[in-house]
Amino acid sequence: MIDTDNKNIVVFDGLCNFCQGSVNFIIKRDPHKTFTFTAAQSQSGQDIIRKFNVPEVGKDTFLLVKNNMCFLRTNATLEISKDLSGFWILFYVFKVIPRPIRDYCYDVFAKNRYTLFGKNNSCLIPTQDIKDRFL
Repeated sequence: MIDTDNKNIVVFDGLCNFCQGSVNFIIKRDPHKTFTFTAAQSQSGQDIIRKFNVPEVGKDTFLLVKNNMCFLRTNATLEISKDLSGFWILFYVFKVIPRPIRDYCYDVFAKNRYTLFGKNNSCLIPTQDIKDRFL
């Protein structure tokens, strides 16, 4: 089982083009290497999904484990924005919008992400320079 204590792990859909782009977006704005990544389809991703009992990860959402706490959907996105370099912390202001409203918009987008951005036949394979960021 993956040790999630004192780690910030993003579990994402490794087949989704938008999700892979999001991982690259985070990596470029994470100079302190705060986040580690794993595809939901990988063994480590499946272990984390089971540990936190969140079976829908990879289908319609992604997951952030931060200090052994599990964040989903917009809560995960907003938690990530707090730790990125630049003005991205300003997006945390959306926390004032009630979670059901935020998550409804998130779910509509997530259900259509393959249509909008496409889908790969295989998971993201990290390049050598970022390989240490993946489980």
